[in-house]
Amino acid sequence: MDVPLIAVTGRRRSAAGLHSGPPALDALVLDAYFTGYAEHVVAAGGLPLHVPGGVDPAAVMDRADALVLTGGNDVAPARYGAVADARTSSLEPERDAFEIALLAAARERGRPVLAICRGLQLVNVADGGTLHLHLEEHAHTREHDVEIVPGSVLGGLYGASARVNSLHHQGVDRVADGLAVTARAPDGLVEGLESEGLVAVQWHPEQQEDAPRPVFRWLVDAVRSPGHRTTS
Repeated sequence: MDVPLIAVTGRRRSAAGLHSGPPALDALVLDAYFTGYAEHVVAAGGLPLHVPGGVDPAAVMDRADALVLTGGNDVAPARYGAVADARTSSLEPERDAFEIALLAAARERGRPVLAICRGLQLVNVADGGTLHLHLEEHAHTREHDVEIVPGSVLGGLYGASARVNSLHHQGVDRVADGLAVTARAPDGLVEGLESEGLVAVQWHPEQQEDAPRPVFRWLVDAVRSPGHRTTS
């Protein structure tokens, strides 16, 4: 069987401090994502395709078999009728627009989607939901349990609960129509969302060294299920 081609989004950053060349390179821009995303796509049996900003989303999803929306900075509050404040982290409105277009292209083609952290928040906003601008109790790295809804995709992957990490300071406020909440933190914060062909988690499974990462296996298996094709 062909290896599924999995599109993985990233972010744009200044090259300053990230190269060993002459200072002139500081003016250049990098497209990058944390290696863990690609490593776990490979471990699950997929072939990661890094998607730089500015390419045609439709062309990407014509060729890719699935999509991973990765973590990053805050989704622009203006997209859900809110106003940024001093705690809002560096906004990337171009990335917001690009990834929303990728999400739409993936759905139009029936491609499975895995959305992680910012990715979950972006999906909710793209579908008409809103976010909490700042959650102090979640604004640092820690571990906690999540309760998972029986019968959901996440429930089939993790069981009734899972130990996860927390590296975010925003979260879902009003859930968009069409998205089902399938996991919550002890304080009630949404930690999992699902719709047909889409699984979104608020935590970072690619950073959990000592925990299983079945969501990546779900993504690859979803490509290979009846009704999906591989392009690689």
